[in-house]
Amino acid sequence: MEFDVESNLSAVERAVSSSEREGEPARVVTLARSFPTSRANVWEAVTDQERIPRWFAPVSGELKLGGRFQIEGNASGEVTACEPLAHFALTWEFAGDVSWVEVHLAEDEDGNALLSLSHIARYSPFWDQYGAGAAGVGWEMAFLGLALYLAQPDWPKPDEMEFATSPDGKAFLSGSSEGWAQAAIAAGEDPDAAHAAAKNTTAFFTGETAENS
Repeated sequence: MEFDVESNLSAVERAVSSSEREGEPARVVTLARSFPTSRANVWEAVTDQERIPRWFAPVSGELKLGGRFQIEGNASGEVTACEPLAHFALTWEFAGDVSWVEVHLAEDEDGNALLSLSHIARYSPFWDQYGAGAAGVGWEMAFLGLALYLAQPDWPKPDEMEFATSPDGKAFLSGSSEGWAQAAIAAGEDPDAAHAAAKNTTAFFTGETAENS
């Protein structure tokens, strides 16, 4: 299947905002994408333990309210809210830190499934280095994986490393990083800092140096 970099980048809406969690300043990255399928299909794809690995990663544990989960090679956490076909929330526990993820599912004006995700993290020096793209690009890659899976559910999941180092992958990752820089600037971030962070994020995902990204 031919991969269209620009259409996949333009399919995502990106937003950045400031918030507060547990009395500390926090940053929120929010992305949304429509999928030409039913809400029920998308809900099952993002909550069913047999389907999640086909586009994301294997998940163990209990995916129900109050249940704990572990994503293979990634975060663990607890499901803190669940409204079938509409919304779920969870803690995102990784590398000794805790952040929060909120997912909402609705329909867009054309009747397609509209999935939005917000990742809320306490402000830290990590944000200064990588900015909104630290979480934003990673989740955008997950949304891309979901889009490819829903379009061709019987096809094998693409290799993430091969994609990240391919010309299309590098173009997508750099475009996503720049998209998140623009969203941060729109939210009041310093443009120079946002662009520098975007270069660092692209370099992180592609394995290149920031000077070459």
